[in-house]
Amino acid sequence: METRAPFVIVGAFVLAAIFAVFGFVFWLHNTSGVGARTSYHVQFRDPVPGLLVGAAVLFNGIRVGEVTALALAPDDPRRVDATIAVAPSTPVRPDTKVGLDFQGLTGVPVVALEGGKQLSGSAIATTLVAEPGAGMSMTQAAREALRKVDSVLGENSGPLKDTIANFKTFSEWLAGKTEKLDGILGGVERMTGANEPVVKKVVYDLSAATGFPPPSPPLKGQLTIPESNTVVLFDSQKMLLAPGLEVPAFAGAQWSDSLPKMLQEKLIQSFENYDIAHAPMRPNDAVQPDYQLLTDIRSFQVIGEGDALRAEIAFSAKIIDKDGKLVAARLFQQASPLDKPEPAAAVSAFDKSFDTIAKELVPWAAQALASGRAEVEPAATTSRPITAPRSSGTTKGR
Repeated sequence: METRAPFVIVGAFVLAAIFAVFGFVFWLHNTSGVGARTSYHVQFRDPVPGLLVGAAVLFNGIRVGEVTALALAPDDPRRVDATIAVAPSTPVRPDTKVGLDFQGLTGVPVVALEGGKQLSGSAIATTLVAEPGAGMSMTQAAREALRKVDSVLGENSGPLKDTIANFKTFSEWLAGKTEKLDGILGGVERMTGANEPVVKKVVYDLSAATGFPPPSPPLKGQLTIPESNTVVLFDSQKMLLAPGLEVPAFAGAQWSDSLPKMLQEKLIQSFENYDIAHAPMRPNDAVQPDYQLLTDIRSFQVIGEGDALRAEIAFSAKIIDKDGKLVAARLFQQASPLDKPEPAAAVSAFDKSFDTIAKELVPWAAQALASGRAEVEPAATTSRPITAPRSSGTTKGR
């Protein structure tokens, strides 16, 4: 008897330990602890594949209890009744939504509760009804969707065949109209300029005349120089070529301002270089001029053909007094050859032409202001007869 007693004690201890471990694991798995539970009845109107007694119950993703019972409804073969036990503090309301969720890689089902909008009330005496399709897994949902798509395609097979046949007919018609479509698309490209290469713009400036001798005579009275007048053709920043002359290198060349404004600015600067003490001004309300120098642009473009290109500047100049009386008038024109058919060479030639004209115009204007007598002279340095370019545009007003 003495030798058997230790074995009985050891066996009893081992059995007690095994039961304790199983009890702890069961308690840990169900998180039931020893606290109170509140039971609710849940009705599923769809199959609940894989749901077992002891499955977790989640409220807004937090575990609050477990499934305590599962049974088939005797009066409805499609319904499954379940009983869940949750913590008393769980805010279950009559509008709480019920469904199934599948967790993990194996898709273990759990009962998922989602809170509604009601902040008060209780569902203790209310049976919670799961939403339709709550027990449907992702695989089942995909199969159901494919079944509906297949049903729709089967019911509309005739119209779908007609639509595909119409597409085929239309594509065959387009294939036969390829040349016309290419022509239409080409016309759209030409109209919008999409077929033209992107041209990089390069801005150039005209140089004012310098190197005047001491002013003799000096400028008399207050002279103003308004913006030049011209036709629309020359009211542009582009470095213009004579009609019919095409030089691709000039495509992106342009002046620092429109020609009328640039000519006004360079004339004022040239007069300043001649006599800064009596320099002319632009017209403004604060100035009461004694005289005005009015200019009309006749040409400001590259002319010639082939390699014999010239930079031509031509304009008329009129000096009128404050009573509108003509004091002096004269035509100025100069054309200087280009070293190369490119914009930089053209700017150098325009500088030479303007310098020559300005060194004749400024002393002429100073002499006319000093004498105060009406004087009309023929054109200055001319390289060819001055003719105003034909243009459909209107003359820019003073």
